[in-house]
Amino acid sequence: MLKRLAAVAACLSVLALSACGNEADGTDTATDPTSETSESSQSSGASGETTTCEYPEDGQEPAREVEAPEAEAPSEGTVPATITTNFGDIGLSLDAATAPCTVNSFVSLAEQGFYDDTPCPRIGDQEGFGILQCGDPTGTGSGGAGYSFADELSGDETYPAGTLAMANAGPDTNGSQFFLVFRDSQFAPNYTVFGTIDETGLETIDAIAAEGNDNAHPAGGGAPNKDVTIESVTVG
Repeated sequence: MLKRLAAVAACLSVLALSACGNEADGTDTATDPTSETSESSQSSGASGETTTCEYPEDGQEPAREVEAPEAEAPSEGTVPATITTNFGDIGLSLDAATAPCTVNSFVSLAEQGFYDDTPCPRIGDQEGFGILQCGDPTGTGSGGAGYSFADELSGDETYPAGTLAMANAGPDTNGSQFFLVFRDSQFAPNYTVFGTIDETGLETIDAIAAEGNDNAHPAGGGAPNKDVTIESVTVG
């Protein structure tokens, strides 16, 4: 059991930028940012607490041309957002207090239309592993926004149903891809949690899962049997 869960976690890690579920693609992983990109500093701005984030280029061509986020990010409160899909809406509450740099990036990409009309290429639906992964306009599991940013981890992360978290290809390789947890999932605390999913959103993902998948992924799950498309992401 432990070996299976470790394999699932490891494969989720590399799926984000190297297409673990799409090995035939032959795509390369993104280069890791230097350890210096893990540093952020806290400050107090006129509109509340902020933090300074770094978003260095990751060495890959962006799947869509976008600007990197502003370096100064709000670091308190929550931000509402809605993912509109062809199956229905997925309501989110983004946790800027816990993961300000992650929320800042997600909001920036959403507001630039990066996620509009993009596929969600993988769903896993089994014991200990229930996720829908999205955020790559290419649909291969290897595309991103052309920049990376540091993990925001406490080491105590858990991934129950209703969790919104970042996919990655190793430490400090966050980009545009994220996963929505709709079954309690057993992962090591290696994935930045940056929000929660509302009940309506979980029902939407359940409807996606009910369509099944091609089971092509070696650690479980695969491409949804019915295409899943993010039509838009709105913030506020």
